[in-house]
Amino acid sequence: MQKIDITSFPAPDQVKDNWQFAEVWIEPMLSPPYILLLLSNHSGNCCVYDPAKDYRIIFTSSTYEEAQLWLLEDEYEPLEGRLCASELQSD
Repeated sequence: MQKIDITSFPAPDQVKDNWQFAEVWIEPMLSPPYILLLLSNHSGNCCVYDPAKDYRIIFTSSTYEEAQLWLLEDEYEPLEGRLCASELQSD
């Protein structure tokens, strides 16, 4: 499976300085696959954004597990890898 560089996606303004990690989830049964972006903040709260709808929040949860279950129930699958905010900070 091809990796996607999610650093090229514009981050929603409300989370630019408060996110801990991001994941890209796809609906692989569609052609082309539909993509959603999951962002988690340092408190563990998660938001799922729809890039096709100007990064509108379509789901929120207080835990990663709850967001993950919601995505899995809708038959989304995570792309390999996770981008952590700490990996992007320069020393």
